[in-house]
Amino acid sequence: MRANKDIKSILFAGVGGQGILRASDIVCLVMMEAGMDTKKSEVHGMAQRGGCVTSHVRYGRKVYSPIAKKGVVDILVSFEKLETLRYLDFLTPQSTIIVNEKEIYPPSVNLGDAQYPGNIFETIKNIFHLVKVVNASDCAVKAGDIRTENTALLGVLSSYLQIDLSLWEKVIRKSFPEKTIAANLKAFHMGRMS
Repeated sequence: MRANKDIKSILFAGVGGQGILRASDIVCLVMMEAGMDTKKSEVHGMAQRGGCVTSHVRYGRKVYSPIAKKGVVDILVSFEKLETLRYLDFLTPQSTIIVNEKEIYPPSVNLGDAQYPGNIFETIKNIFHLVKVVNASDCAVKAGDIRTENTALLGVLSSYLQIDLSLWEKVIRKSFPEKTIAANLKAFHMGRMS
């Protein structure tokens, strides 16, 4: 049971190198621009070697802890399909899941010791009703830069949050080098429309 209904939690999950930390930084800045108290925590142990990366973002009138307890996360943004399954216990039955279609095989699959599950979307959709599957790679390619997958997922996320679009655009412009702003904004809007 949620101790404070004024506090909302978003959990970002994926694999090192997918831009998870940048995405969570942008969400924090957007929430602060919207006048909310915001806290963030991240775990990126073996990220440089393709390991798991997570980032909690919590926001509201007053937030005391940066990490959400299991069973209270409102939105899971999963940058990689398999990583979605690792964090389902952080969600409530009413939570929203945004999941990228991307598959990044863990070492056990690459070594032939395990198989990548083939029914991830079906498993998730049998438990949760609010599941949005996104091809962020396709959005990023159409935006002109494959590195904008994370921004495409932010576009999807933004459609579930009641934050003025201009704040998202303002923060995105401040968060990237000048030469990549146009592609990131395009990926964001493509994600938002997906």
